[in-house]
Amino acid sequence: MPAGRTKAARAAALAVAECARRTGRPPCGGELRLSGGVPVGLGMGSSTSDVIAAVRAVADGYGLRLPPDTVARLAVRAETACDPLMLDGRPVLFAQREGRVLEVLGPALPPLVVVGCVLGGGAPVDTLSLPVRPPAEAGADEVRAYERLRALLRRAVATGDVRLLGEVATASARIGQRVLAHPEFDALTAVARRVGAAGVQIAHSGAVAGLLFDPAAPGLRRRVRSSLRALDAHGIPATRTFTTTEEIPHGPAHRGGGRPARPGTARRPARLPAL
Repeated sequence: MPAGRTKAARAAALAVAECARRTGRPPCGGELRLSGGVPVGLGMGSSTSDVIAAVRAVADGYGLRLPPDTVARLAVRAETACDPLMLDGRPVLFAQREGRVLEVLGPALPPLVVVGCVLGGGAPVDTLSLPVRPPAEAGADEVRAYERLRALLRRAVATGDVRLLGEVATASARIGQRVLAHPEFDALTAVARRVGAAGVQIAHSGAVAGLLFDPAAPGLRRRVRSSLRALDAHGIPATRTFTTTEEIPHGPAHRGGGRPARPGTARRPARLPAL
């Protein structure tokens, strides 16, 4: 429950078989109830969240704690491709259709301020219907381009270079346009240039996006306010402004404040006006 969470149901069944094998106990059935506030179909990892929760719930029922690589393997079997949410949060290059880490890029991403938004009117994306190109179809030039981006990303993480990270994220978003073709892409990148953002981020499997800022950049609050006005002018709904560690309130309820929430402050649910 709720009905329709077929990926989580498959994950639970796979986890039962895995846990029964590990413990020597017989497989057993049960009732799985899922609850959470992650919007579905926007590229925020909602299905992987469901799948991991299902696997961990079954493992807990067996008195087990499955290692992350096992959870990743079960998640891929359940949903074809998964996000690396079962890992410890370090930036990694993750083979999402194999469930394995190809490279740990560093301990953490550079500090960022993100002005979140949603494209396509917030319409969900069916990831399983997206076209998949076999690796063999990638040409030599394309492979070299990916390797260059990978090297730049590695350097950005190692040196804490927000501007370089933004360039890589924007290039990645542009590559994603080949599949999702968001009509607001040009407007979003134009806003980023106009307000001095480091770049843009767009989910490759959905419509959630964001403008990336260096928190140490001069005039940050002015840039953020300008970006919110510009997004609104282009009909792109803003969702939430946050750093990599805490939310920065904005909107009518917070006018006159403008101070980041302190650590431990309860966070409001993601506001997605387009939904």
